Amino acid sequence: QVQLVESGGGLVQAGGSLRLSCAASGSISTINGMGWYRQAPGNQRELVAKISNGGRTIYAGSVKGRFTISRDNANAKNMVYLQMNSLKFEDTAVYYCAAGRERFGIILGTVDYWGQGTQVTVSS
Repeated sequence: QVQLVESGGGLVQAGGSLRLSCAASGSISTINGMGWYRQAPGNQRELVAKISNGGRTIYAGSVKGRFTISRDNANAKNMVYLQMNSLKFEDTAVYYCAAGRERFGIILGTVDYWGQGTQVTVSS
């Protein structure tokens, strides 16, 4: 089992920045990809960004150039971050940390674990 705990959400004005953090613990060796998804009211959960153990990244088109995903596995830390800049009203959602395995060469092709979510609200 892997446990994921997110932090860093909150309320920010449009154009502002937030940094989300996700701490992973447990059977870390069973996963090789982590990422962030989001779900706005009335919408399906969608991919924001994901990163492999080797640092390969994938971004949704709507956040490319504004958001940056990164990992820190040094010193037994198992963290993934999402730096969000130039936030827009439409970025408002609950953001979920995800962890899982590569499938058919796709980073996080299988999501095995989800965090509890953290609310990001962008005021216009």
